[in-house]
Amino acid sequence: MRYLTDRKRATGLGSAKSGTEHFWHMQISAVALAILIPLFIFTFGRILGAPYEDVVAYYGRPFPAIVAGLTLVVGMTHFKNGAQVMIEDYAHGFTRKVLIVGTIFLSYAVMATGLFALIRLAL
Repeated sequence: MRYLTDRKRATGLGSAKSGTEHFWHMQISAVALAILIPLFIFTFGRILGAPYEDVVAYYGRPFPAIVAGLTLVVGMTHFKNGAQVMIEDYAHGFTRKVLIVGTIFLSYAVMATGLFALIRLAL
């Protein structure tokens, strides 16, 4: 029988060797979203309903474009990690693997599409 302290167990990252790291990624992305979402609402709300030319000019400026891009990337990364935890808890076997791969594919596809649209607006 091994006698490990709580610190040594956390340093070893648990039996799967990734739980602590996954937890911290979720916590960091949650804090980042707590800052980014109000900024995004503030910047997006200013231009909502404006003509296309004004939107292009607005997102041509660096601050709104960076806030929108960071919100998209961090939000979809947080979604991917949270959905993966949920799938791991409730799905088993081959279904679990398919759902996790599908979720990862969906999140990266949404990120790529959103960033492409944002770059097209900004340039």
